Amino acid sequence: MNTNGFELLLPERVLDYFEIIKVDQSQTDTSIYLQEKNIIPEEYIGRRLESKGSYEDSKVQDFPLRGRAVYLIVRRRRWIDKDTGDIVIRHWELVAKGTRMTQEFATFLKGISRY
Repeated sequence: MNTNGFELLLPERVLDYFEIIKVDQSQTDTSIYLQEKNIIPEEYIGRRLESKGSYEDSKVQDFPLRGRAVYLIVRRRRWIDKDTGDIVIRHWELVAKGTRMTQEFATFLKGISRY
């Protein structure tokens, strides 16, 4: 997909874990749709996980751009542990400690884990 430079608006390292799947623009706002990549979280490597879709989209308002509201529409992935039946998600506080992802964005992602 041609992202037309929108990746430059995202917090640092976000595209390590997410891909831009769509961008909608109107005269008043821009919505950037992000979907978590199907990359098993490091803390679960070696376990038998299977991707089981995504949670509902979460919408967060980001910094405005040239008078337009900017929204990040985030779709988080979930996996099922085939041995235990447990649902597994990525723990964003671990990612924030291990990378240069902004703590603010990691905190947001951790917050939407509750939904």
